Amino acid sequence: MNITLIPIGIYLILMLSIAWYVGKEKNNKNSDFIQEYFIGNRSMGGMVLAMTVIATYIGASSFIGGPGVAYKLGLGWVLLACIQTPTAFLTLGILGKKLAIVSRKIKGVTISDYLRARYKNDFVVIFGSISMVFFFIGAVVVQFVGGARLFESVTDLPYHVGLIIFTFVVIAYTTVGGFRAVTLTDAIQGIVMLVATVILFVALLQKGGGMENIMRKVMEINPDLLTPTSGGAISKPFILSFWMLVGIAVLGLPPTAVRCMGFKDTKSMHNAMIIGTSVVGVLMLGMHLVGVMGIAIEPGIKIGDKAIPILALRNLHPIVAGVFIGGPLAAIMSTIDSLLILSSATIIKDLYVHYILKGAKPNPRKVKIISQGTSLFLGITIFFLALNPPELLVIMNLIFLAGQEAIFFCPIIFGLYWKGANATGAICSMTVGLGFYLYLFIYKVSFFGTHQIVPVIFLAVIVFIIGSLLGKPSDKETLEIFFGD
Repeated sequence: MNITLIPIGIYLILMLSIAWYVGKEKNNKNSDFIQEYFIGNRSMGGMVLAMTVIATYIGASSFIGGPGVAYKLGLGWVLLACIQTPTAFLTLGILGKKLAIVSRKIKGVTISDYLRARYKNDFVVIFGSISMVFFFIGAVVVQFVGGARLFESVTDLPYHVGLIIFTFVVIAYTTVGGFRAVTLTDAIQGIVMLVATVILFVALLQKGGGMENIMRKVMEINPDLLTPTSGGAISKPFILSFWMLVGIAVLGLPPTAVRCMGFKDTKSMHNAMIIGTSVVGVLMLGMHLVGVMGIAIEPGIKIGDKAIPILALRNLHPIVAGVFIGGPLAAIMSTIDSLLILSSATIIKDLYVHYILKGAKPNPRKVKIISQGTSLFLGITIFFLALNPPELLVIMNLIFLAGQEAIFFCPIIFGLYWKGANATGAICSMTVGLGFYLYLFIYKVSFFGTHQIVPVIFLAVIVFIIGSLLGKPSDKETLEIFFGD
């Protein structure tokens, strides 16, 4: 028996146990199912909020794909990865308080609830909801592939066996436990990620004889790997555009923005900003440095996505390696569960309740069954999509990340902070943003060497402003909700 599986098995059983317990407690309470299942009755404290924001954002690309690219490109990719450090601070600092206040006023539990209340336009809501589900499914497929590949690398089990095990666990605890189970498991998974990062970093540091000695060996292999541009492999415009892709534009990501609706109070938000920034900094710097250190310690790994599992298995005791593998698993599972619950919320709350029931009071038991059934159906659908995996996880992840930012950045930010924002501006920004991004991506068009998201965001901002100036202003009731005391 592969003893590495022991800590992994314990970890997966723990996740299922938490979901079962939360589901049992939830069923014993006389609470609104939609508020509980999709937003956890807005009860997150600072630690849980920080970890769930982090865990939602950090997935397979950050723990496997990103360090794998760092193994190929060196310190230049580490610098790019560290741009993500202020993600939690920016999201909670800019969106947190105001989005929390507004969501309580409108009793909103999804980003589509926010869009509906702010713009009062069916096209904005339906287009936004369908786009979210599409990009969420694509992003979750990437995470499923990452989890299955991890199982394959660690256990020598076939890819499809790992995919089945991984899919079953994540679907089960997300479907049964809902938002509260997702956030609690995210908090645990955030801690596991930290522990895993420290374990492998320290182990490689000791084996390599210290950082100075490791970097000397990397220089002997290829001195370009120690330069900011990796000898020209990473262009300066691309480095600058990363500040937009994984920095400023993350404010337009629905999965992290919706977390701003679920925390308990202002103190929780402030604590989460400090905790979240610190943890992301450690994870980004630690894991990507591990990728670079691996160049000296285990040279010759040809597939970047396999670098981290190989480094763990070859340099840690099997039991300790099993504990470490919990880190990437935690990163992957926490992203999947968040996106699954958001996809379910979008389909049920934003489309079924509003456009099929058309304002009629939903039957709580029926909504519960349909919501859990939707989470299950989505998980199974994604499983089949993941049977034929893409090659590079980090590239696929960036595609789905940029697509969401192209659509939602302007409607979310301008809607919260500009009284002149209206439905016309939102429609123009969302459609032009998505269309322009797809055009640039499909035809591989780049402006001055930047990532496609840079010109897309600039154009989306321009058309949002022009559309809002030409469109019908928001009514007084809307402005009172969003800008009143």
